[in-house]
Amino acid sequence: MIDIDFLESLIRALDASGLDSLELERGGTRIRLSRSPSPSFSSQGPVGAPVAPPPAPLPGPDAAGTTVPAPAPALKDAPAPPARLLEVTSPMVGTFYRAPAPDAPSYVEVGQSVGPGTVLCIIEAMKLMNELESEVSGTITKILVENAQPVEYGQLLFLIDPS
Repeated sequence: MIDIDFLESLIRALDASGLDSLELERGGTRIRLSRSPSPSFSSQGPVGAPVAPPPAPLPGPDAAGTTVPAPAPALKDAPAPPARLLEVTSPMVGTFYRAPAPDAPSYVEVGQSVGPGTVLCIIEAMKLMNELESEVSGTITKILVENAQPVEYGQLLFLIDPS
């Protein structure tokens, strides 16, 4: 059972911070507080639209008393994709799967043409399998995540050449 005073203190901490959401697991119970509603999978913006990553947690002790490490610095040497390529980013935190089953062929391969509605991958989040579909026509030029790897919200997954 969740202590109401503890929950109220989390809400006050979220209101006082610049964070949009807060997620905490304590004693087998997961609590997620958010200022804005979770985006639905189908309401994702255009594939090429810029997506701001969620704010990184600050270093120091968290609500459970454990120390949160400082975030790793961003790589400045990472090459930016050519301007004409569209970026497909992850709409959620989860596990990236290229195929519907371990023994099944991948949904897409590099060089394959895709159109709106073509399934690109599955992202498993909280035991739910979410199909990520292309919103544009084009050719897959790069797959940036390995099968069965964890992905973050806003992480770049695919590059699509719309020409």
